[in-house]
Amino acid sequence: MKNNIIQKIRRELKGYIDLDYKKSSYRFFKEDIKIYGVRTPLVRSVAKTYFSEIKYLNKKDIIMLCEELLRSGYTEESVIAFDWMYRLKDQYDEEDFRTFDSWLEKYVTDWGRCDDLCTHALGYYFVRFPEFLPKLQIWARSKNRWQRRAAAVCLIYALRKKKYLENAFSIANILLEDQDDLVQKGYGWMLKEASNVYLYEIYNFVKKNKKKMPRTALRYAIEKMPKEMKIELMEKII
Repeated sequence: MKNNIIQKIRRELKGYIDLDYKKSSYRFFKEDIKIYGVRTPLVRSVAKTYFSEIKYLNKKDIIMLCEELLRSGYTEESVIAFDWMYRLKDQYDEEDFRTFDSWLEKYVTDWGRCDDLCTHALGYYFVRFPEFLPKLQIWARSKNRWQRRAAAVCLIYALRKKKYLENAFSIANILLEDQDDLVQKGYGWMLKEASNVYLYEIYNFVKKNKKKMPRTALRYAIEKMPKEMKIELMEKII
């Protein structure tokens, strides 16, 4: 059954290939990507459909199916794997961190996969198991750009629920002068999402650190702030 599910998924994905969409998708990534060329809403629909066929399997077997999808290298199959992992969230336990850590290191190879994993399954995991939050500081100091971006993006799930502001500041301070633009965008996005619920705290953080923050991170961080705040924070830095 398990191998048959993967084969059926791949056949269905191939039936949804949109060559124009495939061609345009390459423009969004600096990295080489491997895609069928299926629009994301269709991929998520496939994920939902086939999860109904496997949801009665034990968690270990479902994670093995996810691993098989991830090993293919196809973006669409990673979307399905991460979707399925998020659907298992009520079954998460402490041992699952090793799986997430491994996936981030081995299978996250562009910002799309990073954000898809981190804003759902991994983000939820850190809310459920806050004892693993110190791991984010390790990722934030990693040589792997996706681990550094993940350290920030993983907190977006919690920040939207008014949790972990101090952790967000801690990660932002570590990444403050990071030279990788995709890491800058990641922690800037984290601060932007935090500003929706912690406006003045984020304003004060940016004001204090704007001389050190790369312009990319700063612009992301203040994007949703009131116009007056944005003007002040973007004033010429002397």
